[in-house]
Amino acid sequence: MKILLTGASSFSGMWIAEKLAAAGHEVVAPLRSAPAAYDGLRGIRAARVAAVAEIVPGISFGDDGFIGLVKGRDFDVLVHHAARVTDYRSLDFDVTGAVADNTHRLRQVLEVMSGRSLKAVVATGSVFENDAGAGNEPREAFSPYGLSKALTYQMIRFWCGRLGIRLGKFMIANPFGPYEEPRFCNYLLKTWVKGDVAGVNTPRYLRDNIHVDLMALAYTDFVETMASSQVDRIYGPMGYVETQGAFAERFAARMRERLGLACGLSLAEQTDFSEPLARVNTCHIDPAALGWSESLAWDGLAAYYREQFGLAAN
Repeated sequence: MKILLTGASSFSGMWIAEKLAAAGHEVVAPLRSAPAAYDGLRGIRAARVAAVAEIVPGISFGDDGFIGLVKGRDFDVLVHHAARVTDYRSLDFDVTGAVADNTHRLRQVLEVMSGRSLKAVVATGSVFENDAGAGNEPREAFSPYGLSKALTYQMIRFWCGRLGIRLGKFMIANPFGPYEEPRFCNYLLKTWVKGDVAGVNTPRYLRDNIHVDLMALAYTDFVETMASSQVDRIYGPMGYVETQGAFAERFAARMRERLGLACGLSLAEQTDFSEPLARVNTCHIDPAALGWSESLAWDGLAAYYREQFGLAAN
């Protein structure tokens, strides 16, 4: 299939682009800039995307260049993965501005594409949206960013419904893996490399962490399913559903045996409950059916960290 993928230079977007291409699909990835213009991790990811997809630089969703792209080419599936994420943790996150960016001229985009060869739209959602996944009630949005994702989907749902376009929503929980921005796992490794014990301040939160390569394989399978589906679908694949303390211990054990580090942990008595206690995806996944090896995934992650931190082979 020919797939138009937005947001391909993001952490999860890069993995989705690579898995779609590996499955034999032709991927076209519009980016705000040419790959060489990006710095750091985003630059590395953009270069990797350029190796497997056609990059169309200098355009954003819904702008004149984007409209020209969809007017001039046929696409089987629009995968709308891009979203405004700047300051996504902040309570001052601009919800209305984000929704406006995420859905800029959405109606025109979909009208043009539906008049050509479009079979379906796949939108990326987040388990941290309101009413998403499973967890303690009420399932409120974790943040203004989560709210923006929910409102973005409702806009897409409205226009797909009006135009008779099949719509799939893929719910992402907590992907982790190589080329991720420095977050929890990177903090753990950085601490362990210094020989220190890593503290986990919120070990009681029940979360859903998933290897990003498994998530991307599931995403690819979902895109293929939606291309021939007769109904709209929402799919949120589960990863390691456990407390953050248990996940930290799992991560430590896998890295300890592969990197030869002590990987010490200290689980704090949690006092911060500013987020919902539990929120996870609900769809069971068959990794073997997707051709995924858990052991190889952990090997790959360890190799990435070994290179990143200049560690000797174990």
